[in-house]
Amino acid sequence: MPTEQRLAPSEAPDSPDTPDTTGSGEERAVRRTGWAALRPLVLRLHFYAGVLIAPFLLVAAVTGLLYAGAFQAEKVIYAQELSVPVGKAERPLSQQVADARKTHPEGKLAAVRPAPRPGDTTRVLLSDVPGVSADHQLAVFVDPYTGNVRGALETYGSTGALPLRTWLDALHRDLHLGETGRLYSELAASWLWVVAGGGVALWIGRKRRNRRLRALALPDRTATGRRRTLSWHGAVGLWAAAGLVFLSATGLTWSAYAGANIGELRESLGQATPTVSTAVTEHHAGHGGSAGMPGMPDMPGRGDAKGNRSSGSAPADVGIDKVLRTARTQGLTNPVEIGLPTEKGTAYVVKQVQRSWPEKQDAIAVDPATGKVTDVSRFADHPVLAKLTRYGIDLHTGTLFGLANQIALAALALALIFLILWGYRMWWQRRPTRDRALSFGRPVPRGGWRQVPLPVLIPLVLAVGVVGRLVPLLGISLVAFLVVDIALGALGRRRRVPATTAG
Repeated sequence: MPTEQRLAPSEAPDSPDTPDTTGSGEERAVRRTGWAALRPLVLRLHFYAGVLIAPFLLVAAVTGLLYAGAFQAEKVIYAQELSVPVGKAERPLSQQVADARKTHPEGKLAAVRPAPRPGDTTRVLLSDVPGVSADHQLAVFVDPYTGNVRGALETYGSTGALPLRTWLDALHRDLHLGETGRLYSELAASWLWVVAGGGVALWIGRKRRNRRLRALALPDRTATGRRRTLSWHGAVGLWAAAGLVFLSATGLTWSAYAGANIGELRESLGQATPTVSTAVTEHHAGHGGSAGMPGMPDMPGRGDAKGNRSSGSAPADVGIDKVLRTARTQGLTNPVEIGLPTEKGTAYVVKQVQRSWPEKQDAIAVDPATGKVTDVSRFADHPVLAKLTRYGIDLHTGTLFGLANQIALAALALALIFLILWGYRMWWQRRPTRDRALSFGRPVPRGGWRQVPLPVLIPLVLAVGVVGRLVPLLGISLVAFLVVDIALGALGRRRRVPATTAG
């Protein structure tokens, strides 16, 4: 995201800490201390990141803006499937499952989400359905009062995203390019906090002489040309910086490489998210064979529409209705999802799936043979980092505070879009006076690192190394920037181009 660049001589009074770049800037760099020493380095990094990383940020912002509106669009587009007239009494959940399986016998019964509120439909989730992606499910929507099937749609993820939101989610995450496409979003998230933090430092440093808050937080409407663009870029960036840093941090938590490193770090600190154990003991001697043995019926809910075992040598299944009642006695209020046993010797898993405030994330495992609770996981007992990760992801995706959350995300996405456009406009406005129509703005002078005192430079390099290890795409691209910068500087010297304009 390009922002404040080295100012022209006419702008010097407004930027007294601009480095001395007369003559050979690399050889005659002035040693400074404090922010004056760091500013040229931050400015050049901000420039490179703005020019080269901003396209990735722009794509992420546009797709994120679309995704923020998908929640409300779902309610309108899929109203037929999601809503029904409120009736007098709901049918037993097992009967609703049977109604769904009569219409859609394909695939395997994986889970059920009972209607969370009056007027909502029940979702019967089927896996291994022909034509449906392996990581997606087919949701059959059942009227809980009449048993009528209202429709069936492909669904994805723990939030139950329907086709529109699923498509936009994949667009934002990987541009529908799979694992390779995820590199774009991780690269954008890796640099967003660096660009935002550097921009704030540059803006505050530029305005440090003016102690009025208004000068920092509001654009200067009297300015013209590049100064006006810079004023809007800096003021809006200041307002949006905290939100952008938050989006960067939470986006990295489930990225491919940085996300894996963060997960390992959390696990090493004992801060991983707990899960319930689905293992149950055998209750009848002589029935310890594996699923699929001759004479062994299908697992609960796999072949039986009501979620009960048929006759045979295996233990009887208590049924999905009793499992739901057990969950209620354990305090698991709506919305919940009941996951059926995946194989012989495993339990039902009932978990709360509310991602809005207050979070409901309790879960229990229920023995299908006895209906007894075999394991419990309470969100209140989760480690601190596990809770913060959950809150962060839900805030990032717009579910934590509902419509207000989604409006805030849309505002941040719009702010980022305008910041990028203003940044490129400043780059264009800074181009040389000769051949203006055919040239772009010159980059910030090289050699800024030479002005950083050694006691500051060494810890800075070590910190960058640690961060680069934790966030690999940031480290790799930063090294690439450095290599390109050195190569351009060498080429400039070879052509006898002044170092202040090389690159």
